[in-house]
Amino acid sequence: MAGKNQSHRVSSRHEFVTWAMNASQGEARTWRTVRSFVRRAGRLTISQQRALKELWPSYGIEFDSQQLDLDTIFGRRAPRVIEIGFGNGDTLVQQAHDNREADYIGIEVHAPGVGHCLLAAQNGGITNLRLIAHDAIEVLEQQIVPASLQRINLYFPDPWPKKRHHKRRIVQPPFLDLCADRLDAGGALHIATDWANYAEHIDAVLAESHRFGCTERREHAGNNALDRPTTKFERRGLRQGHRIWDWRVQRIA
Repeated sequence: MAGKNQSHRVSSRHEFVTWAMNASQGEARTWRTVRSFVRRAGRLTISQQRALKELWPSYGIEFDSQQLDLDTIFGRRAPRVIEIGFGNGDTLVQQAHDNREADYIGIEVHAPGVGHCLLAAQNGGITNLRLIAHDAIEVLEQQIVPASLQRINLYFPDPWPKKRHHKRRIVQPPFLDLCADRLDAGGALHIATDWANYAEHIDAVLAESHRFGCTERREHAGNNALDRPTTKFERRGLRQGHRIWDWRVQRIA
């Protein structure tokens, strides 16, 4: 069984790295688009290419339909935190560094961001962090054991501002139900956005949920983040004159 799993890891890693290299060179690929994200083909730096090849075996978790044994992966039992769409990973690495007693899993599909995060994790000597390069919904559905997480972070997801695209927003009733199922009895979902229309949407969806209770909501000008570092997307929004909204909602037992 160990040999089979190892073979799957190498094959899957090769597939992701190959896609990343080809996408960075402008090769067209067909991917499913009815999702809350678009797989962007950014250009990989040489160091990011090296990170995807050399560091992924240490930090990467391959996607498959089997539930993960996180105690075995991290070599201990500890509180577990997932961040969905970590961008370049700087804030994810910072959180893992500042909270060594917890284990962090970052989910991101943007290859240059994954490469950047791998380098930051290595440079910071981070051991309590793993990455998954796949659709976060499928990861939560198939790989994460129910009631196994202490916290889920969703910072500045794609706002899909056009009305015809609102169905693509990740914050929807089924998403909240999925998060509630994966959080433990005291677990919390943290959300942040810099789009006023998305904030209204999030408020409306949360108000209809019977799985979460809002323990704190903040609106601010970038100076009152709720238990999180400032992110790259947050700084970009502030430069554009946006306000910031933060929520902490706790799973209702």
